[in-house]
Amino acid sequence: MPRSVPPPDHVLARRRAAGDRIRAARLAAGLTQQDIAERTGMDRATYNRIEQGHSSPLLDSLFLIADAIGVPLADLLRE
Repeated sequence: MPRSVPPPDHVLARRRAAGDRIRAARLAAGLTQQDIAERTGMDRATYNRIEQGHSSPLLDSLFLIADAIGVPLADLLRE
């Protein structure tokens, strides 16, 4: 099986920044990671990897996260 090439550093930095915005929005809403996991139907560890910038979420997952927090998707991805 071929190895995947990791994204460039500037992409990883943007992924971490998006995770920081997701975390900030979640905390501002007074929600825990477990709250978001339950509202989205994803595993808490998976959600944690998204917040930490270690995982690149699917667009559908981002929609679910934004809905669970109660913010527009653009707020989570705005640079």
